[in-house]
Amino acid sequence: MTSFKCLYAATLLATLAAPAMAQQPPAPQGSTMPAVPAKPGMPMPGMPMPGMPMPGMPRPGMPAAASGADASPATKAFKAADDRMMKDMNRPMTGNADQDFVGGMLPHHGGAVDMARVEIQYGKDPEMLKLAHGIIAAQEKEIAQMQAWRKKHPTP
Repeated sequence: MTSFKCLYAATLLATLAAPAMAQQPPAPQGSTMPAVPAKPGMPMPGMPMPGMPMPGMPRPGMPAAASGADASPATKAFKAADDRMMKDMNRPMTGNADQDFVGGMLPHHGGAVDMARVEIQYGKDPEMLKLAHGIIAAQEKEIAQMQAWRKKHPTP
């Protein structure tokens, strides 16, 4: 599986997991610690699921070069975009669902735009290039909508 397909699959899985994570109880006001899981055996919000690699750690099945200094420019660009998105999404919750939604979705959408730009720069498949252009158009529109909402509803 190509690096792009792996990254796309990981992004899709993270997107699909978001509704489950949203059901977790909020962290105490001002806390940077995750709340207690809603159900026994469920992972703590913001913590990796059992068996899932931690950010920055080698992933099983990935060639060593995929994360090392001799990685391709495309891999380095995808990794940088993913690392930036994951860092920006890891933030304290406010307890306000609307603010927390926008606070998480802005870096998530920004990461999608960054990854799509990497595809446009390095990709060759016409179908994937077309998809990347569509992602940029859709995500930038939603980013603008969320930024406008945030201006009208500043974080207290």
